[in-house]
Amino acid sequence: MRKNIWMGLALCVWTSVTLAAAPAVTVDNKLLADEADGRNWAAYGRTFGEGHYSPLTQINDKTVQRLGLAWSLDLDVTNMQTTPLAVDGVVYLAAGYSIVHAVDARSGKLLWRYDSKSAEKAGKALRAGWGVRGLAFWDGHVFVGTQDGRLLSLVAGTGKLAWEVQTLNQEGLFISGAPRVFNGLVLIGNAGSDFAPVRGYVTAYDAKTGKQAWRFFVVPGKPGVADNAVSDKALADIAARTWGKDDWQHGGGGQVWNAMTYDPELNRVYLGTGSGAPWNWKLRSPEKGDNLFLASVVALDATTGQYLWHYQTTPGDAWDYDSATDMTLATIPVNGKPRKVILHAPKNGFFYVIDRESGKLISAEKLGKVTWADRVDAVTGRPVESGNIRYEKGEVNLYPSFLGLHAWPPQSYSPRTGLVYIPTLEVASGFSDEGVDKSPWKPLLYTPSYSGLTAGTTDVPEEAGKSILVAWDPRTQKAAWKIETRGISNGGTLATAGNLVFQGHADGKVHAYAADTGRDLWTFAAGQAVTGVPISYSVDGKQYITLTAGPLTGVAGGFGSVSAQWGTNARIHPRRLMTFALDAKTPLPATPLTARIKPLAAPQIKVDAKLAEAGGAAYIRCVTCHGPGAVAGGAAPDLRASALLLSHESFAGLLRSNALVSKGMPQFDDLSDQQIEQLRHYVRQKANETLAAKR
Repeated sequence: MRKNIWMGLALCVWTSVTLAAAPAVTVDNKLLADEADGRNWAAYGRTFGEGHYSPLTQINDKTVQRLGLAWSLDLDVTNMQTTPLAVDGVVYLAAGYSIVHAVDARSGKLLWRYDSKSAEKAGKALRAGWGVRGLAFWDGHVFVGTQDGRLLSLVAGTGKLAWEVQTLNQEGLFISGAPRVFNGLVLIGNAGSDFAPVRGYVTAYDAKTGKQAWRFFVVPGKPGVADNAVSDKALADIAARTWGKDDWQHGGGGQVWNAMTYDPELNRVYLGTGSGAPWNWKLRSPEKGDNLFLASVVALDATTGQYLWHYQTTPGDAWDYDSATDMTLATIPVNGKPRKVILHAPKNGFFYVIDRESGKLISAEKLGKVTWADRVDAVTGRPVESGNIRYEKGEVNLYPSFLGLHAWPPQSYSPRTGLVYIPTLEVASGFSDEGVDKSPWKPLLYTPSYSGLTAGTTDVPEEAGKSILVAWDPRTQKAAWKIETRGISNGGTLATAGNLVFQGHADGKVHAYAADTGRDLWTFAAGQAVTGVPISYSVDGKQYITLTAGPLTGVAGGFGSVSAQWGTNARIHPRRLMTFALDAKTPLPATPLTARIKPLAAPQIKVDAKLAEAGGAAYIRCVTCHGPGAVAGGAAPDLRASALLLSHESFAGLLRSNALVSKGMPQFDDLSDQQIEQLRHYVRQKANETLAAKR
């Protein structure tokens, strides 16, 4: 049975196959603080502690060889790099552009589907993101943010909209992260500073009504203008002195686009804040300064939102080394005594142990290859920077790249082993502002040009980097074991009390490793990239593992040959939800073979070198999804293989229409006929270069 419900301006579609019964489990502070009960996975990190850890032991290092596919479900969405939830026998998934699904955990049967129509509503903001990474659950309701900035509350049993509220106050913002719920409040941040002059903040809303409770801005705004937010005093007393008086004009950045952790023991919220807007410090804050609260962990009172303390991991960030990564809560021995700590591995490459009561640094060490700083000073807590890292004298090549040594894919923490399991990358990138016109600076909004740095448009070779799963001991600040894999796309991790760590890889394999030694105990071939985030839960006494698979997406999915080597194809590969259980033997549905995409030969088109050169500059609009050098990594179709570009009229028609907006293709009705022709010649030149190299 299919029902369409038109809800005024929302135009949201609710599709019901079978109505699910209202959850018998009450998801509240008590359940989300319970580390011992693993029956449900009711929050992004399972519990408030954001440990991505399951206490279940039915699937363990002795039984894991019996693990098999219980069921799978293919979904009509774009992005599948997301974290499901599981409550009372129902799996909830927000994927693509905030399309929410409820699925029976026993059978894999779709119960309901809710399409927020956020891609259609996003406008130009659709150019800046790839969809949502998760959702939240509280008291019988599912909460999710959208690309166009709404926060939605859905009735978990039916998928009907309970309420929605627009959370954004600036053009250029969007939502890509999962909300967090605690004390009857829903907390949501936003993203966008990589693409527009915006200022980051978080907002808490009443979970029952959607009424705003408080808002905290991360960086100062225009001097003399009060925002009537709880952050006003902290920004004036602490942050403002670390910025120049006119620095607010470019937004400032500091988006809380991913990491937010609630501490039930101290009733605090910890925010992991983003990079500056723009990245280039010469444009953002030419008088220098630490630019608080960029790239920081900021502690707030959870009830009022009032500032308590901060710790800045990357002062005066100039490389997109934000702190919007996991902040896991733990109690570990420090100098022989138990300490309540935050375990944090931001993009800058260091692993931090921070006292969560005071915000003071306990220790910090390099998690992998880091060249921008020599160490973190134990007394001041500040990094000891290497020389010429702020591109004062021209381009500088640094580890880690702007992707970070650890980015958003979640780490997991096992109290059983005391180890943190972190998906990391070892890849460098060049930082330069050569060719950027700084006076006056006129960036192209909704494109990478807003970084204020020289945008790279050349292909990234297969051997450019590698991914490493690191089992890190926060007590000794040393690795217990490591596993290296090719490429720069690896999934988040799940640790379990069964002495297991689960992780999917871009090569199409899902692995279960021994948590204590790293020994590879089990592998499943999914037939395509598996870079979602695994969860575990139980129904009727049976333990399940659930995660997503699908073409690479996000920045790594548009990163050229280093991502394209896996052969996932945005056009043909399914977006799949997979669930595993002991002794299950369901066959995997037929999946197209992975293969490197071959450019289309088109000798009838004579490439004009001047048009192609100009097209390289215009292609900056396309590089984030379609890949540098026009080599798509899986996030979007490879334009070199598209017959559509053989005709100016057909290509122009697609760019200027909204025919594929629901599939994530933005409308580019601002492109002139000349720019479109330049783009065509650029892409065809790149196709010809690839074809010639393979002869």
